[in-house]
Parts: sequence; C-alpha cells; structure tokens
Amino acid sequence: MEIFGSTFDDSVFEESRAKPTVVALSSYNAKFCEAEWFWESIDTEDILEKQKIFKFRADMAYRRKNFQEALNAYTTCLSYVPDGNLAIRRDIMEGMARCCCHLGKRVEALEITETLKNEASNTCHLTGLLHLTANVHERFGDLRGQVTCLQQLCSLHPYHQWHWMKLADSYLHLLQSLSTPSGSSPLQQGDDSQTEEQLKEERDGVWLKACMCFVRARLVLRALKGQQSSFVLQNSERALQKADEALRCLEPKDTTLQLVSEVMSEDLIPERMREDNQDGESLAGLSLKDFEDRWWNRLVQTGVLKKDGPKLPSVKT
Repeated sequence: MEIFGSTFDDSVFEESRAKPTVVALSSYNAKFCEAEWFWESIDTEDILEKQKIFKFRADMAYRRKNFQEALNAYTTCLSYVPDGNLAIRRDIMEGMARCCCHLGKRVEALEITETLKNEASNTCHLTGLLHLTANVHERFGDLRGQVTCLQQLCSLHPYHQWHWMKLADSYLHLLQSLSTPSGSSPLQQGDDSQTEEQLKEERDGVWLKACMCFVRARLVLRALKGQQSSFVLQNSERALQKADEALRCLEPKDTTLQLVSEVMSEDLIPERMREDNQDGESLAGLSLKDFEDRWWNRLVQTGVLKKDGPKLPSVKT
C-alpha cells in the first residue's frame, strides 16, 4: 500500500518544455503634435479622429471661458460619437450642460441633465449627475431645486460628511431668503394673515432641517476624525468649527439639540458605515429610502417640535 504523498509524478523529472521565442518589438516612435494642433483645418474622414478634434476644441474653449464656442464644438463632437460609447457621450453632454449654465440657458441645461438621468446605470453616474444638477440649480438661484438634489445625494451616500454640510448650508441660505421682507414663497397667495402664518411655519421647518443637517454633518465628521491625518484632518476640523458656529447662530434649545443628535446618530454604526459603500453599484436593484422618511419624519415622531420648537410646517422643503 502506498503512503499518500510518497510517490512522485513522472512529469516532475521531465525536461522542461522550450519556452516560445520572444519576438522583439520594433521600436516605438511617439507621435509629436504641434501645440493646439486640433485648431488646424480638418483633412481627415476618420470619424474617431474628428471626434477627438472637436472634443479637444471644446475643452480648450471651455477652459478659455468661450462657452458658446465650446457648446458648438461639444454639439458637433456628440454627432460623431457612436450610440454605444456611453462614457464619452456622458462626458460630452455634461460639458454641454455646463456651457448652457454659463450662457444662462437654464431650460437646455436641465433638459440635458434629465437625459443623462434616464441613461444613468450605476451609482457613480447618478452621483455625478446629482452634483451637476445641483450646480445648475445653484447657478440660477433655485435653492429648492438644489436642496432636492442634495437630499438625494445624502440618501445615496448617508455617511458622506460634505454632502450633509452642503445641504445644511443650502437650508441656511433658504432660511435667510425666507426671513427677508422680500423672501418669496409659493405659499404667498390668498389671505395675508393666513399667508404670514404659513410662511412662519415654513421658516420654522427650514430652521429645524438646517439644525438637523449641521448636527448630522458634525456627527459624521467626529466619527471619521480618528481615521484622518494631514490636510484631510485639517479640513474636517474647519468643517466642525463651521458646524458649531452655525448651530450657535441657529440657537436650538439644549433639549432640541439632544433629540436631534439622538435621531441623526441612530444609523452611525461603524460596521454599517464601513459596509455601506455603493460606488459603482447598479441602479437596477438599488433601494433608497426617501430623505423625508429616513430622517425628517423620524425626527418629527419624537415630538421635538411640539415640546421645544415651533409648529410643524405644512409644506415639504
């Protein structure tokens, strides 16, 4: 009886097979191009080459702030992009949307972002698109539209401190706009006394949401500080100071601040924070809780507005 492992495979003692002869590659000579060669007249029928030329022209024009020229070049470039090349198509359309933004073409910019939204296939695409759409709204002073995009970003990346800081800042600006005599609101219709009461309720709701977001940002920043160093840590410390100063200006009561902190820290579990990485995840099976359902309604259920704050606003902000 053979002992397991006591015998050898004959192939061990066979001569090694001759390795295939490596054929030396011919020398490679890099292509030298004149500076800004893509501005020269086009003398090629190659579709890919035309695509490159107009893409370079558009990017250079955008860098020089010639936004109409850049938009024209991006539009021409898009006509040469095959339908299946989604990455290049998305890059060009984002450039077109930014050009429209600078040119004051709000409707066109939002139409492009809507097209990109329908074509998004994973969370990376959606994240970039939400950033772009938020920038469009910010460019044209649409704070409510910007807030909606930032809420979606916070729902998509609930442990991203900078999304929460940006959302908190947007709520703060919205609160300031509602607090000025000329502050506009879609509620300003009908009876003046009723409108004033509704506007006050809306301001109260925006105030609490600003507090909520600054508290959340502060909690996430503190949770991540132990993993940071160098300039990243310095940025976090500056953001913490900014959040603290904002909360001092907003002046929530201690009981309100405690309740908000409890609600906004419920899902800040280290294990969950490490596992919740959705970069590149397909949107097909992605299920996100609505911002209002996940945080705001949970906060309202604590009764914080009845105990320590103003009345609950009758509109969503």
